[in-house]
Amino acid sequence: MKKLTIILLISYLSMTAFAQNENWQAERITCWENQNATNTWINFRKDIVLESVPDQVIAKIACDSKYWLWINGELVVFEGQLKRGPNPNDTYYDKVDMAPYLKKGKNTIAILLWYFGKDGFSHNSSGLAALAFDCPDISLYSDNTWQALLDPGFSNTGLPLPNFRLPESNILFDARKGNFNWIEPNTNLVGFRAAKLEGAPESKPWNRLVKRPIPQWKDFGMKRYENNFEFPFISKGDTIVGRLPYNAQITPFFKIEAKEGEEITLLTDHYEGGGPLNVRGEYITKNGIQEYENLGWMNGQKVYYVIPKGVKVLDLKYRETGYNTEFTGSFKSSDDFFNRLWKKAERTLYVTMRDTYMDCPDRERSQWWGDMVNESGEAFYALDPKSRFLTQKGILELINWQREDGTIFSPIPAGNWERELPGQMLASVGYYGFWNYYWNTGDKETIAKVYDGVKRYLDVWQLDENGVLVKRLTSNNSKVWYWGDWGTNVDKDLLMNEWFYLALKGYKNMSELLGEDEEAKWAADLMVNFKKAFNDTFWKGDQYRSYHYQDDIDDRGQALAVVAGLADADKFKAIYKVLQTQEYASPYMEKYVCEALFLMGESEYGLERLKKRFQPMVDDNNHTTLFEGWGIGKDGFGGGSTNHAWSGGGLTILSQYVCGLEPIEPAWTKFRIKPQLGGLEYAEAYNETVAGKVGVKVAKINGRIDMEVIVPYGSEAVIYIPNKNKEVQIGNKKVTSNEKDGNYTLYQIKGGEYKITAR
Repeated sequence: MKKLTIILLISYLSMTAFAQNENWQAERITCWENQNATNTWINFRKDIVLESVPDQVIAKIACDSKYWLWINGELVVFEGQLKRGPNPNDTYYDKVDMAPYLKKGKNTIAILLWYFGKDGFSHNSSGLAALAFDCPDISLYSDNTWQALLDPGFSNTGLPLPNFRLPESNILFDARKGNFNWIEPNTNLVGFRAAKLEGAPESKPWNRLVKRPIPQWKDFGMKRYENNFEFPFISKGDTIVGRLPYNAQITPFFKIEAKEGEEITLLTDHYEGGGPLNVRGEYITKNGIQEYENLGWMNGQKVYYVIPKGVKVLDLKYRETGYNTEFTGSFKSSDDFFNRLWKKAERTLYVTMRDTYMDCPDRERSQWWGDMVNESGEAFYALDPKSRFLTQKGILELINWQREDGTIFSPIPAGNWERELPGQMLASVGYYGFWNYYWNTGDKETIAKVYDGVKRYLDVWQLDENGVLVKRLTSNNSKVWYWGDWGTNVDKDLLMNEWFYLALKGYKNMSELLGEDEEAKWAADLMVNFKKAFNDTFWKGDQYRSYHYQDDIDDRGQALAVVAGLADADKFKAIYKVLQTQEYASPYMEKYVCEALFLMGESEYGLERLKKRFQPMVDDNNHTTLFEGWGIGKDGFGGGSTNHAWSGGGLTILSQYVCGLEPIEPAWTKFRIKPQLGGLEYAEAYNETVAGKVGVKVAKINGRIDMEVIVPYGSEAVIYIPNKNKEVQIGNKKVTSNEKDGNYTLYQIKGGEYKITAR
């Protein structure tokens, strides 16, 4: 007991030290009214006079939960702050450069705060609605000289409310009670009073403040809808539909002329996305001309305005925001189906990125790590290097939320979820999760931070007398959701063992990277023994099957054995036969099925199966994104969402295997170009990596191979040419090579752009 008391005291003193951090000179401030109620909105205002404006004016801003910042009436930050939870105790904060918006003389700082006031699958509520604003560059700190007001315009809608997974509430704004005039300079502040102090920023319940690790949102600005309304017009009382160019994260805007007390509803075609209800907005009019933007983001492909009959509509627009990255990747081929699949996967990826990676942007907005493993892999082929910071954030969060017993769980950050999905957790810490992040970025520092946590999680698992995994259904006081995949005929025990082997593979690589020789040897030795035990236990001569599994052959389990390296080439023929007939994998696991086919050299059937399985959703002209299941409603899983991150693995297959772009040393300093076109005549893929732009265009013409290749300066590429193409020309020079890899001859090239011909 004495030892425990000492540990708790040290923990308390550590937290107190954070609270006394002299780098934060501000006070937390709030309003005097019922500020901690769910779905609370608070206005903050401060007028200052500057004799001059420094070149850089950095403000640190923290709150629970979101804020909007205006300076001199100009919008500076649209929806600042991240959903809470770098770990179970602490809080994020933003850094914002205000210099471009300030001027000599009087300046008005206005901040609108939105306090969620409830937990969700992506947010851990602190229980305190407050703001901390700390700007040493101009000696501006939040204190009781700031003015604050519980915004009288915002309140809750009636039923139905968003489902329990979402910390966000519906938003009701009553223009008879509130307005946005207070953000403008020289405005008479009605109802405001001196802010209430709530202690130092780094004290409970916010605790340590962690710098925002990802960029502020990209604001695409106000846009007009695709159907180009002609304004003005008088509402007929039916639903007005604004068409978006694609599934996007948006905030709807309108300008109207109305009489007082009319009720307007704002929602999208994804209001019931995935089944359970998500968010909507409501607005009650004042007399006259008025405009309003519903600040809580929604997603969808259509925006519905339910405007009462007789209201004059003067304008309808929307603001698109999203993760601040660029679409630098591309793919094209001789088959337009795969071009469309790649683009739909790219759009699905982007609409599921914001505070965290999400499974879907409507039903949950939750960082399920099985989904995230697929998403993060896609990002390295579709988006610019800024996208990697969202993966890094997720990696650090996952381990920072690790329990004392070594278990990890997702989705996190979370205030109302605690169950572990062991298959997803093994995938996350392993070869396709943490290690793939390092391999594409070279970020050794992040791997070092999470390394011990990975080992602690691996130590949770035990082996039975046969040398394979003991099934885990509970862990101390936490329940385990023993989930393998959606759908039927899931051989869960088989899948868990395969994910464990991939986790060992990732851990071995991490150990070697960090110079942990004993741990690297432990992992390598265990992999050898485990592989033998796995095959002795599960291989039945023509398929893999676990002890008590009695259902039809699981295609996922066969494929993942190949992908993990547990199945050697002597089993490929039998596994290929299974994959030609069994189609039980969900879109999530289908990525690994297709990958296995390419690894076995069956690229033609790999593309055939990819097309067969995804064709209904790719050909669906009503959606620009990919679905959770193989269809919608009865053809999906429990209804299923129509924008689900885990379904985009085909993007990776097309770029990594069809076009053959894949790093073979960290951070793309060396990569292979090994196209496997299958039945395609040509394909091309490009993207901006951390090393620079990489790309390949390859065509087959009567047995001849023509390539155009881009290699960043400072990097090297290894070109794989089939052995049957014996005459190879790079640029104007004929070249030879004695380096072989199976059926390929390898050619090394350095940075530059090349044309390559092989006959």
